Amino acid sequence: MSFGPWELILIAALVLFFFGAKRIPVIGRGLGAAIRNFKGEIREQDGPPSDRKLEEPPDNDRA
Repeated sequence: MSFGPWELILIAALVLFFFGAKRIPVIGRGLGAAIRNFKGEIREQDGPPSDRKLEEPPDNDRA
């Protein structure tokens, strides 16, 4: 599915109408920070197994 220029203009106008010109940069920064955090977490999980922190199960046998 491809959007033509008129569809993109309509979507941009609706976003501008609903959020306002002042809030669009704030939304963009928040979205960018969320994507950076997500990518960072993915990179941490893709690292070598020795770098990963393994969680130890709680020891419930202590009395």
